[in-house]
Amino acid sequence: MQITRSALAKMIDHTLLKTDSTRAQVAALVAEARELGTFSVCVSPSMLPITEELGEVKVATVCGFPSGNHTPAAKAAEAAESAKLGADEVDMVINIGLLKEGRADLVEEEIRAVREAAPDVLLKVIIESAALTDDEIVAACKASEAAGADYVKTSTGFHPSGGASAHAVKLMAETVGDRLGVKASGGIRDFASANAMVEAGATRLGLSGSAAVLEGADGADVEAGDDY
Repeated sequence: MQITRSALAKMIDHTLLKTDSTRAQVAALVAEARELGTFSVCVSPSMLPITEELGEVKVATVCGFPSGNHTPAAKAAEAAESAKLGADEVDMVINIGLLKEGRADLVEEEIRAVREAAPDVLLKVIIESAALTDDEIVAACKASEAAGADYVKTSTGFHPSGGASAHAVKLMAETVGDRLGVKASGGIRDFASANAMVEAGATRLGLSGSAAVLEGADGADVEAGDDY
């Protein structure tokens, strides 16, 4: 089945996280998000607060991005500051090395530190799924849930191992059930890829090329979209 354009738009975090992004580009991102009807815009913390008229568009930002190799205290402080500057949602990157060392307990602790520092934001945990084994993906999802996260997210889009895959999304969705959301992000550049992620269990999508992806949804079946 295919999701409709309007339903797909409401799942999108319209994203601009390039290191050379300007405030003018953020303003253009916000305008495009309103035009496309996306759920949110996702920008770097330095771009907060957003001063443009947002309408119904939410504001998301990142934390410990993109490496995840920040201390828990630094991540917590970053998230707390972003919340004060108007972020509705924070996408934090875990310390992947700790997970690789079998220390999912420490990953859980850093997620909890961020959760406690910014209790009122929706918290998504980026696990960099392309760099993980299936067992590590499951462990990261369980740590995220135990620490009070709202979503698990596949990727930063900056890791050399790659971005989202339908396999990883399906495994993440099976692990967290309907208790957490699943965000697919990284390398999703057309409608077919976006639809595949939704079919695998994604409930949110991180896209920089949202307009191009949504153009491919124009011919989607309306009744199919109602299921999402």
